[in-house]
Amino acid sequence: MEAHHGLSMTREFAPLLGFALVFVLLFRKLGLGATLGFLVAGAVVGPEVLGIVGDAQNKLVIAELGITLLLFLVGLELSPARLWAMKRDIFGFGLAQVVLCGIALTVLIAYYANFSWPAALALGLPLALSSTAQVLPMLQSAGRLRTPFGERAFSVLLFQDLSIVPLITIVAALSRNPADAAGPPGWQLALYTVLAVTGLILAGRFVLRPLFKLIGNLGEREMFVFAGLFTVLASAAIMEAIGLSTALGAFIAGVMLADSPFRHELEADVEPFRSILLGLFFLAVGMMLDLGAIAERPVFVLSMALMLIATKAAVITGLAMLFGTAWRPALALGLLLSQGGEFGFVLFAQAQGALLIAPEAASVFGAIITISMATTPFLMMFTRRFRAEPAGEGAEVRDAPRHDGASAIVVGYGRFGQTVAQMLIGQGIAVTLIDRDVQMIDVAGTFGMKVYYGDGLRVDLLRRAGAEDAELILLCPDGNEVDAEKLNQIHEAFPDAMVFVRAYDRRSVMKMHGAPVEGIVREVMESAVVMARKAMAAVGVDPGEIERTEQEYRDRDLKRLKLQKESGDLYAAREVMFSQNSKGGNVSVHSDEAVAK
Repeated sequence: MEAHHGLSMTREFAPLLGFALVFVLLFRKLGLGATLGFLVAGAVVGPEVLGIVGDAQNKLVIAELGITLLLFLVGLELSPARLWAMKRDIFGFGLAQVVLCGIALTVLIAYYANFSWPAALALGLPLALSSTAQVLPMLQSAGRLRTPFGERAFSVLLFQDLSIVPLITIVAALSRNPADAAGPPGWQLALYTVLAVTGLILAGRFVLRPLFKLIGNLGEREMFVFAGLFTVLASAAIMEAIGLSTALGAFIAGVMLADSPFRHELEADVEPFRSILLGLFFLAVGMMLDLGAIAERPVFVLSMALMLIATKAAVITGLAMLFGTAWRPALALGLLLSQGGEFGFVLFAQAQGALLIAPEAASVFGAIITISMATTPFLMMFTRRFRAEPAGEGAEVRDAPRHDGASAIVVGYGRFGQTVAQMLIGQGIAVTLIDRDVQMIDVAGTFGMKVYYGDGLRVDLLRRAGAEDAELILLCPDGNEVDAEKLNQIHEAFPDAMVFVRAYDRRSVMKMHGAPVEGIVREVMESAVVMARKAMAAVGVDPGEIERTEQEYRDRDLKRLKLQKESGDLYAAREVMFSQNSKGGNVSVHSDEAVAK
């Protein structure tokens, strides 16, 4: 029986992923984004068209973990201090958007669709919510999430997630189902929310950070993946147990770890799971699209979707302008958030269980949400020129990324990396520090230095640390682990960054031969030259002779190193080295260590 079940899963997911691959590549090529590709692929492969894959509801339950992981990653980007700085947009703009859009859509549904007021309220309030799962990836891919525009959009989306609690309470209060009378009152649900959030904050500080520190000391990268997923699922499960938003729990857990040294490692490890599950979520939404409901009432569905988009776009644009946004970015924000959201499906199901709406209404308005989500890429594409700021007048400055990221990344914060980082910081260059030694990270923290945990030679971790925006990447790890292959990968991923490398010895330099780097520095070379100069001066050697000797040594060393790299032979050009015989002595020292320096 289990083998049959596994075979069924294989037969379903193979075509599902295959169709997703084709449609996502096609829609990305057309500039329409991945979300629309997933939605169309799900509709085509689902029961309404080809009927190859079924059971969309169960797949949606699994795929909702993608939204949870997305909010966790967003939380990791926002420290509590930065979140507090956004409070006006979250609790001012966000509250006004949900209330005004919810009221406007409720009135529209009551009069246009001729629903009762309780039913219109149960449909209109969920439609006020936008799609976090669609908007945030669009902002990330466009590089606008950390801009003032992106942060304002995120503030609205965050309040929408917070509003799940009062919306659930409103639907429960309107319920016509006697079974709902036994549910907790609204004040009790609010108290549970405060207690759950407080518990997650305390757990993040006193449980999660020590746990990740222990894993870092053990050096088990796989356990970071397990611990990261456990953090997300446990926080989501706590929220789900009291009937709240699972995504909100994951977001809070992310915020609690945003200031921890393990942030970038967690981002790099969790990101692949987020991408896969979020894609599966939109596939499942596409599969659930009720084409029959659309075919029965095409004019109503399409006109309602159009009115939903127009109403939300108008209200959000107006509010954005009231909150100080220029009209062009305000319009862009209104269009970006004009669609219905994934939490609408959840609230429609609750309204159906509360006997406020019929199953047919839930299907029709679910189709309206899906259509509105499908229109967003088209709206953003077709209005791009109209929304674009005119040249001059500081247009680029208003939406420039916030410069709180790194312009330099120093990998390895040992004795060598500390000096490099200190000098850069002394020049006012913003630096992100990465190291794998948890004890070193703790010691650095006592001196006020923020060092992130992780393997800084991993491209995915460098990307999470901001390498795409960095001007400098300085690789200063202990040992002999940097080679040409890793350097080529880093250069290919971040071609605009200048890469400098600390080399342990000549063998290290030979391993990097041909790599696209700006400079390689042997760790003891310069200090040894300084000591030799001081020693010669101490015994009375003429300063001119000291300069001549240093220059001759450097010329010989460079010639020898070039021949060694070309031949791959550590012992090449031994005759170029200074020896006692070359200066009138009788001993030549060519030990393996001497040759390797």
